[in-house]
Amino acid sequence: MSKQQNPQAADTAIPDHIDPTVAKQYPSLAESTVSREVVYEGRFLKVRKDVARMPDGSTNTREFIMHPGAAAMVPIDADGRILIERQFRYGPGRVYVEIPAGKKDPGETSLETAKRELVEETGYRARRWAHLTRIHPAIGFADEVMDIYLARDLEKVERSLDVGEFVEIEWVTLGWLVDELRAHRLLDVKTQIAVHWLQRFDDGSLPWPTFDL
Repeated sequence: MSKQQNPQAADTAIPDHIDPTVAKQYPSLAESTVSREVVYEGRFLKVRKDVARMPDGSTNTREFIMHPGAAAMVPIDADGRILIERQFRYGPGRVYVEIPAGKKDPGETSLETAKRELVEETGYRARRWAHLTRIHPAIGFADEVMDIYLARDLEKVERSLDVGEFVEIEWVTLGWLVDELRAHRLLDVKTQIAVHWLQRFDDGSLPWPTFDL
């Protein structure tokens, strides 16, 4: 009998990902894990197929992607321009305008990932960093957590793209990004979020964070 068929066949080697405080805070909404199984393991993503206990005591299947986490950054030069990337994304099958980002390597903090990815993807290093926000970009089907940073005082260094990575970079203004957003051409979620934050800083409705990282 497979683990999908037997709710008691929990694989204890797979850590439970559910925050234990949720059941106390939201007893009418919280689900708990009955059994868990990794049904696919790729180069850096895993797919879980779990059996979960619903708030009413029934069980249901939950499928989701396990992601190592990621970091994104908004590089800003002395003139206030923003460094963006254009990159083909295989899943949706199109080229997107994005702020630079990348997945965390084992043992890295989010800030370490951001610093490494900025150099690798753009060929720039930043001397000053500020944490902008943390997001869960795909809560319906993945456990990914992404931290977004602001990066200033940039210096040009050698670029080192990963094998199989093809990225074009361009300096643009905040106004250009806002125009793209309003025209429904800026479709990447992390970049949309960053632009909304930058608008608030630019119009003075929010103070710029301290660049102390």
